[in-house]
Amino acid sequence: MVWVLGVIVRYCVLLPLRLTLAVIGISLFVIGTTLVGQLPRNRLKNFLSEVVHLTCCRICVRALSGTIHYHNRQYRPQKGGICVANHTSPIDVLILTTDGCYTMVGQVHGGLMGIIQRSMVKACPHIWFERSEMKDRHLVIRRLKEHIALKEELPILIFPEGTCINNTSVMMFKKGSFEIGGTIHPVAIKYNPRFGDAFWNSSKYNIVSYLLRVMTSWAIVCDVWYMPPMTREEGEDAVQFANRVKSAIAVQGGLTELPWDGGLKRAKVKDTFKEEQQKNYSKMIVGNGSLKSELD
Repeated sequence: MVWVLGVIVRYCVLLPLRLTLAVIGISLFVIGTTLVGQLPRNRLKNFLSEVVHLTCCRICVRALSGTIHYHNRQYRPQKGGICVANHTSPIDVLILTTDGCYTMVGQVHGGLMGIIQRSMVKACPHIWFERSEMKDRHLVIRRLKEHIALKEELPILIFPEGTCINNTSVMMFKKGSFEIGGTIHPVAIKYNPRFGDAFWNSSKYNIVSYLLRVMTSWAIVCDVWYMPPMTREEGEDAVQFANRVKSAIAVQGGLTELPWDGGLKRAKVKDTFKEEQQKNYSKMIVGNGSLKSELD
């Protein structure tokens, strides 16, 4: 009876209210950014853009019954820097933008997401790429370097894992984000699964099914830890820097650090990677066999 009552409350009471809030938030966001985008580029436009982004993102987080605990706010990402965070869900963006504005980086989409992207870029210099451009790594890095060279610009928000991970681990960070230069502001995000599972398994759920699951949960509860800024040390390459930042985020968020590429959950494992593991396994077997022979 308690379970049935809970279903009735979540689907018949909370869901309609949350859908209403979400529609209001998205509508105000599109209208607000479109209107602000008509103003000439100056301090007033930047101020109004931040107000619209913060207000509408907070409305959308309320639509998820979001309860967010921010820690170490003195380390919030600063303008001209790069914010990197572990990635669990598309709502990570809302969680972070509720407490500060960022320049988003991503691929151009169609449909409703495309409408939102086009309105956003009018009010704030977000960086959107066509699918063909995303494959050109050097072009992406050049665009990002041009942005951080302007110290008055908002910090860039990047999720170096490149895919959503299940809220228990931090997987391999792509090195591209760490080849740009500038100051890295690490952020650790950890959701409390007791009230609702925020992880988006895109191979199992489409975005509509995922949002329905999230909006019919009791709440989205998470902790966000801002961490001291980090820079690339002398003699340190991009991969080593990425691993150092990843380790710091894993420790702070209480997550397991794994060396694997999160994209392997969709892509076929490379033959070279298989061969490397087979060699390691054969060495282990041969080593154990030699040890056994010596004991005999």
